[in-house]
Amino acid sequence: KGKCPEDGWDESTIELFLHELAIMDSNNFLGNCGVGEREGRVVSGLVARRHYRLIHGIGRSGDISAVQPKAAGSSLLNKLTNSVVLDVIKLAGVRTVTSCFVVPMATGMSLTLCFLTLRHKRPKAKYIIWPRIDQKSCFKSMITAGFEPVVIENVLEGDELRTDLEAVEAKIKAFGAENILCVHSTTSCFAPRVPDRLEELAVICANYDIPHIVNNAYGVQSSKCMHLIQQGARVGRIDAFVQSLDKNFMVPVGGAIIAGFNESFIQEISKMYPGRASASPSLDVLITLLSLGTSGYKKLLKERKEMFSYLSSELKKLADNHNERLLDTPHNPISLAMSLKNLDETNDAAVTQLGSMLFTRQVSGARVVPCGSVQTVNNYTFKGFMSHANDYPCAYLNAASAIGIKKQDVDVFLKRLDKCLKTFRKEAKQEKSVNEISDANTATEQLED
Repeated sequence: KGKCPEDGWDESTIELFLHELAIMDSNNFLGNCGVGEREGRVVSGLVARRHYRLIHGIGRSGDISAVQPKAAGSSLLNKLTNSVVLDVIKLAGVRTVTSCFVVPMATGMSLTLCFLTLRHKRPKAKYIIWPRIDQKSCFKSMITAGFEPVVIENVLEGDELRTDLEAVEAKIKAFGAENILCVHSTTSCFAPRVPDRLEELAVICANYDIPHIVNNAYGVQSSKCMHLIQQGARVGRIDAFVQSLDKNFMVPVGGAIIAGFNESFIQEISKMYPGRASASPSLDVLITLLSLGTSGYKKLLKERKEMFSYLSSELKKLADNHNERLLDTPHNPISLAMSLKNLDETNDAAVTQLGSMLFTRQVSGARVVPCGSVQTVNNYTFKGFMSHANDYPCAYLNAASAIGIKKQDVDVFLKRLDKCLKTFRKEAKQEKSVNEISDANTATEQLED
């Protein structure tokens, strides 16, 4: 039926299914005689077994989604994977999505493929409107495609950094709609930046007849991010949304899903991909979804949401204990941020040092963001890089509740963070005592003189 099964399959059933697909490929036929340059020959048995002897990859030279006659099994694998993934995207909240395909490139290059496809539709266009998010790959995706990003600075509302809709519209009017390739918005992001105002952006795009590409990197795991995409498509215009396989489905890095509401446009993107492609990302995500089933994936989504609430409440307690505060970012459903004002005021290098301390204590994924760092990316200079703003009011630390996180991860992280912050407080007290003693000695010497 091309749907993700409700209950997951056991490993032996999945392996039997993959072997059945593999024997449909010509390189696995008994007595096959290959005289071409690409005949699925693999010299290492270990490599062949790693790929379940599905060696031909997916697609043909002119279309990544096309059926390859001598690789019926691999072609069927590709079709089934795209169908099952589409089913899961609908399950996750984007009910009206009509088409998607797995592409063997990570999110940044997949965004580039979308921009290059739009180039043929809008030959005059040279600009991409981009509400700022300090993540290099989504910025470089526009540069690599040969376009000029028009950076829209975010607006500070309370602790949150939100989309400046007036600035977006002003830039469209200033450059002219026909000169703008698309609006490139973002859902999933590091707090205190929150998902873009997708509904309002989608309406602007519809009003000015400008395409709209959404970077939904790790948004499939968030019902809020998926709801924003669904609503944006309902009230305005969203041409495609791109999401990572590894971040949303816990498979190795190297694949993404390009999805949309207009089947012909998604097919145009798939035809833009030059040559055949690796089947590994498709194989990984199909195995994963068959083993989980819809019930297993729903359970993971539910657990992630529960862990977000737990992380939020416990991080708030820890922040209060250290005279810091959990930044108020209710519109971000995955990432949290805790201020580091005391560290920042004590020592300029202390904020960065905290990040190093956490990393050496095997805490991965926590981002420590100092104030005022400057970074140049492809000749564009960003002030306050990593904080998504030129002058965010304070330094802070990020932590995220992403799919697959366990209570033990949260507890160990909080314990190690607490220990690191206590070390800084102890050092600060000692330094203060030394300074007081030094001041007292100086005062005594002055009196004696």
